[in-house]
Amino acid sequence: VQLVESGGGLVQPGGSLRLSCAASGFTFSSYAMSWYRQAPGKARELVAAISSAGHSTNYADSVKGRFTISRDNVKNTVYLQMNSLKPEDTALYYCSAIVTLVRYWGQGTQVTVSS
Repeated sequence: VQLVESGGGLVQPGGSLRLSCAASGFTFSSYAMSWYRQAPGKARELVAAISSAGHSTNYADSVKGRFTISRDNVKNTVYLQMNSLKPEDTALYYCSAIVTLVRYWGQGTQVTVSS
């Protein structure tokens, strides 16, 4: 299993970013996917999750209405569209999946929201 995130960067408050996570090594369309984040000195937290077919999603209260998780089961990629970014969204963002009872993580992509 390999998960590779991309799309992070430095953005001003109110701006947008789209994160991508390219998955390989497992049957992507059969598994739910999720995005987590970890800010310095804080615990890793779930940001958003999506079911295997993409019909069901859930979000942390802190990002509801601003972030959208989606997936492309042809491209084996999951996305996180982040709008109206706030400084408190600054964190290392990770893609994750549980495959055959083992949780896998990507290497993370840094998102920094600052003026």
